Amino acid sequence: MTLTFIKIILSSILMAIGYGILHDLVTAHLCIEYFTIGHPKIIQSESPIALAFFWGTIATWWVGLPMGTLIACFSQLGKYPKLTFREAIQMILQLILVMFSLALIAGIIGFTLTEVRIIQLTPRLSDIIEPAQHSKFLAAGWAHGASYLIGIIGTAVLCRKIHVKRKRHSTQ
Repeated sequence: MTLTFIKIILSSILMAIGYGILHDLVTAHLCIEYFTIGHPKIIQSESPIALAFFWGTIATWWVGLPMGTLIACFSQLGKYPKLTFREAIQMILQLILVMFSLALIAGIIGFTLTEVRIIQLTPRLSDIIEPAQHSKFLAAGWAHGASYLIGIIGTAVLCRKIHVKRKRHSTQ
């Protein structure tokens, strides 16, 4: 393994954690119950900032590891010209921007669908969460779900894009 390979993996983990913390800062301020009721009580805090840093780290480092490993493999291994560290990181940052944008859209959709009563919290949750928070809770849930889904799909798309780019550069 080269230094670039390792740097891509470590940077991917750090970017995933950074994204997770920023994402959780937004959703924890939107609906603290998403973290205090919707997640296991691992830390004894009601602080949106503390919860965002905690959950933003433990819920995303493990996403950044396989993402970074796959991107490092696709960009560094094989016979085709390798991508530079900068090229790989720029592609990951583009994916993160797409994830953020689609998470925002998903959160708005989740909120709206709850407000017009197309979707609702499960009875177990709706009984313990104030009705005024239901739409916000589902907005946070939809935003989180979208981030994971887009992260997984986006990583696959990114790996394909890297392969095509490297192959194209080998014929020039």
